[in-house]
This record gives sequence, C-alpha cells and structure tokens, in this order.
Amino acid sequence: MRTLRAVRESPLALRLLFINQFGVDIGFYLLIPFLAAYLKEDLGLSAALVGLVLSVRNLSQQGLFVLGGTASDRVGARTVIIAGCALRTVAFALLAFGYCRPLLLGASVLCGLAGALFYPAVRTYVAQEAGERKTEVFALLNVFSTSGSLVGLLLGGLLLLTDFRVAALVTTGVFTALTVAQALALPPRRVAAVRETVLRGWREVLGNRRFVCFCSATASLFILENQLYVLLPDGARQASGWGGSAGLLLASGAVATLLFQFRITRTLERRGGGARWVAAGIALMGLGFVPPLLVCGAEPPESHEVVPRLLVMTTGSLLLYFGGMVAYPSVMELIPRFGRERLTGTYFGLFYVLSGTTAAGGNAVVGWAMDLADRTRRPWLPWLTCLFFGLASALAVTWLYRARALPSRPGPAGRPRVPRPGRGPDAAGPAGPARAPDDVQESPPR
Repeated sequence: MRTLRAVRESPLALRLLFINQFGVDIGFYLLIPFLAAYLKEDLGLSAALVGLVLSVRNLSQQGLFVLGGTASDRVGARTVIIAGCALRTVAFALLAFGYCRPLLLGASVLCGLAGALFYPAVRTYVAQEAGERKTEVFALLNVFSTSGSLVGLLLGGLLLLTDFRVAALVTTGVFTALTVAQALALPPRRVAAVRETVLRGWREVLGNRRFVCFCSATASLFILENQLYVLLPDGARQASGWGGSAGLLLASGAVATLLFQFRITRTLERRGGGARWVAAGIALMGLGFVPPLLVCGAEPPESHEVVPRLLVMTTGSLLLYFGGMVAYPSVMELIPRFGRERLTGTYFGLFYVLSGTTAAGGNAVVGWAMDLADRTRRPWLPWLTCLFFGLASALAVTWLYRARALPSRPGPAGRPRVPRPGRGPDAAGPAGPARAPDDVQESPPR
C-alpha cells in the first residue's frame, strides 16, 4: 500500500511522530467524549459544573496554543512535545482519582494546556523535518490522527462497560508510554538563538494581514469538522432510529482516510498542489451537508427504510471526510510559508488561536440553528447553515488565491516567490522583516 510505503520511507523522527499522533488521539478519544456522562451520572455534578469543567479544558487549549507554538520556536519543538505528553499524563491521572471540584478543574486546565503545547509543536517539528514533502507528511499525520480517534472511541466504549476510572488509567498509561518514547527516541533539532522578544514575534505574525485573512477564511474547516461529532451523529440517529449509527459514520470515514488520503494528496500535488485545492476541499466539506437534507425531519423509519437512510447519511459524512482530505494537508503546508522559518511555531500557534476563536462562534451558530430547528419544525435549518459556512469559506479562500495573497511554492533557486506588490489584502505592507533580528540570513517573508 502506498501509505505504508510512504511511512517506511519517512525519516525516523517523522515515523515516531506518526505513532505519537496515533497514540495521542487514541488516549484523547478513549476518555474525553465520555467525560460529561461520568461527571454528571457518576459524580453527580450539576449540568452547570459539567459545562464549566469541559469549557475550562477547551478554553485553556484554544487560548494557549500560541504559547505552545512560541515555546517551540524558542526551546525546540521536541521539548514542547515531551512536556505536552507529560502534562496530559498528569491530567488523566487526576481524572482517574479526582473526586473534588478543584482537582477536576485542575485536570481540565492541565489537559487543555497539554493540547496547547503538543499540537503546534508536532506541526512545527513536521514542517521543519519534512522539507519539500510537507503536504504528503501532513496527509500521513491526518491518517494516523483519524485512525487513532476511531480506535480511541471504540476502546473507550468497551472500557466504560467496566468503569470510567479504568478508562482513565488506561489513558494515563498510553500517555506515559508516549512521553517516555519521545524522550528516548525523538531526535533533537538545533534551535537558533532568538534575540527578539516574544511580543515582537506575535506582533509580526498578527501584522501579517494575508495570514490573518487566511485564518478567518479557513475557520469553516474546523466548524464543519466538528459536526462529525455533533450534527451528523444526531441526524443519523434521528433518520435511522439506530443508536450505533454515529459509530458507523466515524468508522466509514476512518477507513476512507486510511485508503485514500495519501493517494488524493499525491494526485493533487501532481496537479499544482498547495493553495490551489484548499477552496475545493472546503466546498466539498460543505456539500457533505446536502445529502442529509433528503432524510432530515422524516418520520421514524420503517424497517426497510433504515439501510437507505443510513446510506444517505454515510454519503454526507464521506463527502465531509474527502473534503478534509483535500484541504487539511494543504492548509497545514501553507501556514509556515507565510513568514520566517524561525517563527514557524508561532504561526501554527496563532493559526489555531485565530481560526479556533472564529470556529467557536460558528459552532455556536450551528447549535443555535439546531435548537431553532427543533422549536420551529424546520429540520433543514442546521444543514443549510453548515452548507453556507462551507461555501462562504470556499469563496473567501478562492478570492485570496486569485488575489495572489497566498504564499507560493519556492522557486528553482530555493527562494520563495512573493506575491506582487499592490495585490491582495496585504498590499499595504510586508509580512515581516527580510532579515532575522540577530542578523542570521533566513528566507524572506512570504
């Protein structure tokens, strides 16, 4: 299989990160999706406190991504990866033994902080290690991430037949093994001395208007992806009357990603790759919400209608997955090319902060549309909302591409091609200085 061959041909460091990503997603999805039920049913917390614990985890992760990215630039991505795995080990151990509110809140903060350290650090290490194969390597990372999330959900469902604390202890063991493995085997990378302040680096990235516009334009990627765990499972259960339909959607998507992600990425790379296909991928994700319109709001199914309705819902989820396979690797590959190599981690961190903040608002809109659909008997409303988000985002990315506001691939001499002045949303100023503050020659801003 091409995917396995590409993994074998990758450097040892990248193979370790693939395995690490697989393990991280197993551990995360083994526990977190079932946390709310445990807090409410087993520990007897009120709905408000459950919401507080979950919100603290999410906010601490989304808001602190920039710290993980900046730390990767300054102390090295390897150190930050190990720290993120170690913190998540402590967090899940606290969830296994914590019964009081302060411990639970502390575990939520540590879990969010761990994710904020780990995710931008891994992407920074990959971007630095992959060279010209960035898009393909990010595609492989997506394969391992998706596969790990499915395995984690399946294992979590089985372990919870015993006790939540068993699942938490297993997850703690997974992250302990990952921490030790990274500390022993992940090769270190040389980190150049940085003389500029952290705030100056943040100002440079936030002052790159092309990058900020890109973050806003691609936020729907995260809004729509989140519906794999919210809107689509809910719609599948209503359409089919089968509680296991959500697992079917996730399993079919994971298998499709394993079989087609690398093949799709290589095909698109031969046809221009990079920025050219981001808009098409997001548009395809939006179109994934069209098939459910055929069955949403229908009467409870007869026995002979269950399979056809499940096929309709599975078609929608597969379109969403295939759109993500097209867009995600190219988005990840574009991010570090917006600015200087020394700020790669900061760019990844602020990308997650900016796009995640926008996506949080979009997810709230989708939730409001779901509630309004129930009250007003307009079952099509949330599906059309997601379709709108996808198409609007695709149009925004298309405009950036046609305005030459997105970075191009490096030219033959290894130097990046810069959009011509006077074109695109960043025409008023450059993305950053042409030389690093410590006079070490680097690639100019893109």
